[in-house]
Parts: sequence; C-alpha cells; structure tokens
Amino acid sequence: MRVKSSAASAAVLPVLLPVLLLGAVGCSGDPDSGPAADKSPDPKGSAAAGAPGAPPAARTPLERAALTQGDLAGYQVSAQGKNPNAPDGQPQSDKKACQPLADIMGDKPDPAAEETVNRGIGSQKQLGLAVSASLSAYSEADAKRLMGRLRDAVAACGGGFTATVEKQSGSYSQVKSVAYKTGGDESVSWTTVAAAEGVSAQVHLVVVREGATVVRLMGLNVAGAKTAVEVPHEVVDKQLEKVGQHIG
Repeated sequence: MRVKSSAASAAVLPVLLPVLLLGAVGCSGDPDSGPAADKSPDPKGSAAAGAPGAPPAARTPLERAALTQGDLAGYQVSAQGKNPNAPDGQPQSDKKACQPLADIMGDKPDPAAEETVNRGIGSQKQLGLAVSASLSAYSEADAKRLMGRLRDAVAACGGGFTATVEKQSGSYSQVKSVAYKTGGDESVSWTTVAAAEGVSAQVHLVVVREGATVVRLMGLNVAGAKTAVEVPHEVVDKQLEKVGQHIG
C-alpha cells in the first residue's frame, strides 16, 4: 500500500529527476505491484523474452557490470528504460556554478560520458525508497575532472538552483555535502530537496569513480518530503563489486 504523497511525488518525478527509471518508482515500497514486481524473470535473462526487469543482452563491459534482477535480495531491478514521461537530455542550471549538479540529474552524468547504462531499483524493505543507478564510461582524465567539478559545485550551491530540460523545471534546495563511506578511487556524496509542481522529495546522491568508470546513484523516498533518505550501502557495494568483476 502506498501513501498519497508517494503517488503525487511519482507523478512529477520526471521533472525532478529525469534519469529515474520507470521500475524504480513502479515498485518502490510495494513488492506486489509495478512493472518490476514480477519475481520470475526468464532464466536466460533476456529482455527479448519479455521478462519484467530483465536486462538487454550484454554487449559492452558497462552492460555486463550493470545491476540486474536477482543481484540484490529485497530489491527489484528494472532495465526497461526511462520513464516514458521523462524529458531527454541534460538539464540546464540557472547558475553556472551549479551546472555539474544539474547535469548529474540528466541522461548521463555530464556531456563527456562516452556511454551510460541506467537501472531503476525499488526497495521492498523500505517504503517508498527508489534508487536510480547508472554506469558511465569516460577517459580517466574526464572522470577525474567530473569528480572535481561535482565537489566544487556542492560547495558553491548550498543556496540551491533551478534546472530546466525540455521546458520542464525543478528546483533543488538545501544542497549539503554528507559523509558516505564507500569504495572506489574517489567519491562525492550530497543531499538536496527537489521540488516541482508543489511536490518535493528528499534526494541523496552518491557518485563514485573507479578508474575511468563513474557510478552514479540517486536515492529518494517518494513517501514524503520530510522522509530522510540514504542510498543503501548494499546497493553501492554490489554495483562496485560488479564493476570490479567486469571492467576492472
């Protein structure tokens, strides 16, 4: 059963977080509903077979390293693609210093990404918790530059900013750096409150660089704006484990 604020938040999430995948909102906090709720994917793991939440056939190292259904007990993983209502492209910030934070909400962490693979993750253990996870390939120099820009932007944008993509806008306030212990070569973590059309949601972002690969995770709780949220460490740990296995 979902709370009313969950439904309201889900309706405007494409404005707040364009990259958030369909399955993440569809199954968050409700294991018996949503497109990713089917717990019996095709044993071959083929999207062509019509299995809900099944990944496309692995073709690249990023696709092999991306999370798939069955990787995380208590979570539904969707590879069905973006919410069809979500706008495409990179959001544009009203403040130049905050553009890296606007970019991170888009189709890829920033324009320098050579390839990005997205997943939507819904928790069956915590009501309303949804996580958008992505892997992006960069040159190592570009990956390092991205991490530096993100740290600078978090420090400069505490007062918030507005981001627009395809004429849809959302505001991000209370940008705060937060400590988050994880693996990888380097990481940055922060929280913000996203708002659009009178609905707001707490968001926690974790970005980790492992060599030339950037892992981006955005967690939010669609159960209500006052509900604190943290990207589960078990999700980050599993994603980094798969990066080590398939990309190295």
